[in-house]
Parts: sequence; C-alpha cells; structure tokens
Amino acid sequence: MKLRLFIADDEAPARVRLTTLLGDIAAECPNLIVGEADNAAQALIGIAHSKPDILLLDVHMPGMSGIALAAQLAEAQAPTPAIIFITAHDAYALDAFEVQALDYLLKPVRASRLADALRRFKPLPAVPVLGRGESLLPSAADQEPDRRRHFSVQERTRVLLVPIDDVLYLKAELKYVTLHTRAREYLIEASLVSLEHELAATFVRVHRNALVARSAICGVERASGLGHEGEDQGKGGDYWQVILRDVSERLPISRRQWPVLKALVR
Repeated sequence: MKLRLFIADDEAPARVRLTTLLGDIAAECPNLIVGEADNAAQALIGIAHSKPDILLLDVHMPGMSGIALAAQLAEAQAPTPAIIFITAHDAYALDAFEVQALDYLLKPVRASRLADALRRFKPLPAVPVLGRGESLLPSAADQEPDRRRHFSVQERTRVLLVPIDDVLYLKAELKYVTLHTRAREYLIEASLVSLEHELAATFVRVHRNALVARSAICGVERASGLGHEGEDQGKGGDYWQVILRDVSERLPISRRQWPVLKALVR
C-alpha cells in the first residue's frame, strides 16, 4: 500500500528536495504525493480534499506556523494525518511532540532518515460498519483509561517517540532506564519504580532492575551458575530466567518475583 503524503513548506526548493528523496526511497517505502502547500491556510484546504496519511510539515511558514497548524488539526473531529516535522530548527522539538508528531527531522534530511520516519507510521483501524441500533461508543467495560502511548527519547538534535508497544523490556542503569526494542536500545531519565506503577497493566517486574512487557514473555527456564548479583541463586546456584519472544537475551528472575512469573506462565 502506498502512503499518501502531503508536503507543506514555504520554500519551493525544500519541497522539490523532499519530492526527490521520496522518489529515491519509493522502492522500500511506497508513497504518493497527493498535494503541496506553501502556507498553513493552503495546507488545511489541501489536506481536507486529499486526505493524506502523513503530512510532511515545516515549522516556520508565513502566517500560521507549522506547530499551530498541527495543533489545529489535532482539535479537528475528522481523522487527520500523522505529522512529520521537517525543519532547519531544533528548538521546537518538544513543542512538536506535544501535538503528537510522529517524528521531527532536521534539514538537510537524509533519505535513510526519512524512510525510517515513514516506517513508523501505523494506519488507524478501519471504522466498522454498524448495524441498526449499534453504537461506536464503547461500553463501560470496554473503556480504557488514558495512558501513555509513547516514550519521549532525546537524542542529540532530535526527539523520538518510541511506542510502548514496541518495548520488550526496561532495565535500570544508574540514573537512566534503558528501553529495549527488537531493533535497538534507547536511554531515558526515569525511575523504574514510577514506570512500574504507571505500566502495571502491561509490564511486570522480574528483578529489582528490570520490567518486562507481559506480551513479550513466552516462557521461563532454569539456569545454573552465578545469578544476578547473588540475589537470584537458589540451591546449588540455580536460578530462573525469563524467555522473551524473538530475543536471545535472558533476564534473571529474582526469588521475590518468581511466584509472580510462575503464575503468569502457568
């Protein structure tokens, strides 16, 4: 499926460069440019008509800024495109993610970086066709309280949003917490205790320094030898480890947490 893209940038050369880059990565990220605009007002009209999946948006434009445009789109009742900011200024990264930007790229953009941003897009599920008397409103039992959907990760000149669903486990490293996904690792400044409380529905503590996504656990296994800092050793030096789906690394399970994990995989 081709991603439908709309480009909003007040500089024509920037729009041409983006068009060229999108052509260069079309084989790995099929895409179709459905419209362009050089200001926010034109972009709003073009987006309403073309209904793109993703808006490639500059921050500084005449009249309404890209940040203001994104905020206005976020308040709209109709489905709106995901937004990737592409700008020469790094000072607005946090503002961009307050309006739920998919990514924030600095000019000049590399083709590989643009492709990586586009691959982060996940389409919304299709709206079901309702029968007479049915409603789109969830029942009280089905409603889910507001919860964090992403981790905000700062890396040099950019801020990334890492979906919680992509995180396999979190590990405390001094004053930082490392997020481990199938693709790579990320560092955030956070408390593992506060994250455990916040993410209790989807993550479980396996050790004093590690939380694991419940959906990533596919089993446990006994290991022999020195456990983790001595805390995990049982008789004869044996201890248990958690097996994660599609990951070779094993995480030790502390004696205190073993009953919880045992009940989870039973």
